[in-house]
Amino acid sequence: MQSFNNLRVNPVRFEDDFNVLAEFGATPDGGVNRPALSAAHLAACDWLLARAEAAGLEPRRDAAGNHSARLECGPPGAPTLLLGSHLDSVPNGGRFDGALGVLAALETLRVVRENDFRLPVNLEVIEFTDEEGTLVGLLGSSALAGKLKPDDLARPRSGRAALLEGLARAGLDEAGLLNAARPPNQLAGYLELHIEQGPRLLRAQAQIGIVSMIVGIASHRLTYFGRADHAGSTPMLERQDAAQGACAFTLALRELVIEHFPQCVANVGMLSLEPGAFNIVPECARLALELRSADTAELQRLEVSALELARREAVRFGLNLEVEAAGVHQPAPLSPLAQQVIGEAAGSLGLSAISLPSGAGHDAQSLADSCPAGMIFVPSQGGASHSPRELTLWQDCLNGANVLLQAALRLAVAVTGEGQLAGMEI
Repeated sequence: MQSFNNLRVNPVRFEDDFNVLAEFGATPDGGVNRPALSAAHLAACDWLLARAEAAGLEPRRDAAGNHSARLECGPPGAPTLLLGSHLDSVPNGGRFDGALGVLAALETLRVVRENDFRLPVNLEVIEFTDEEGTLVGLLGSSALAGKLKPDDLARPRSGRAALLEGLARAGLDEAGLLNAARPPNQLAGYLELHIEQGPRLLRAQAQIGIVSMIVGIASHRLTYFGRADHAGSTPMLERQDAAQGACAFTLALRELVIEHFPQCVANVGMLSLEPGAFNIVPECARLALELRSADTAELQRLEVSALELARREAVRFGLNLEVEAAGVHQPAPLSPLAQQVIGEAAGSLGLSAISLPSGAGHDAQSLADSCPAGMIFVPSQGGASHSPRELTLWQDCLNGANVLLQAALRLAVAVTGEGQLAGMEI
């Protein structure tokens, strides 16, 4: 019998695919701009399906706009082990975020097919749409897991117009999104390779991160309403300046988190002022607030404290405040079984590994309570991500892809309780 410990991805093909994919939405500074359901994103997905079909896989697109390719390598009626990530990017993002995990998953299926292995499960590489939240956030994976609700579509973080435009561009509709769920008994598990997007692996001098859980995220739109006045003739103490209230809140929020929620983070990622002129006191300030915590109760406490702070600043500056929830994703512990097989896979390859939580949201959290879900991190140089500065050394990319391959084979055995794979020894 042949041991599957010797299996590796094809390094030349893997890198060639990565470089081609990086051209979709490429920016002059070395990044990519592929917002969900944009022309660049949809073109990248079409390319992925073409590459998968050329490799002998069965290409698919579901009603939620997820793109996937299936390898029937299990017995009749066998469940499916999903492997993947996303191809959409943040505006002017990096080449590695999401894309690395999708291409490593494609390589895994190719290797299994080329070696003609029969597994206890079928395999499927999947590209989940709108992971980054351009429209809704975790849209495709939430739909597949049956977690997407009508209210998520009624009040998307992008606004209704942007969502409807994106769906029309992709030939999708809301009814399809809400009916794209797969029965949990059809899912054997989900594994995702991703760059860490932080500095912890480099600081620990570890080659692989075994993700223990994924942080929870609560998002809100805050709008401060004041009064427009002449900027030159209105005394400072008589202004109802919406910008002053919004900026005061932003600065006070930093102190609140540092002092009372040191394990959490908060971000004001967008601030717009109206009317938006040099010589007019702003009567309206709109901002996007995002709060993150690894603990459900702490996330709720942070949310309450942050919104109370926002209201206090409104009173201080004589403003009205409108708060609109823009989505919440609860913290998601990942499967102990998945963590175990990832650790075993890293060990079999002679790679150092540590366990760590993810401070970023990922598609794996949508599936964490539907099937055994796990994540593999590889180092990010300088901890940079969501930026053209994003860089993971290619050897680290190869390490991660081979850990994904080895972990997938081990998880296929573990979730079915079978002792060996056809033609291979464990």
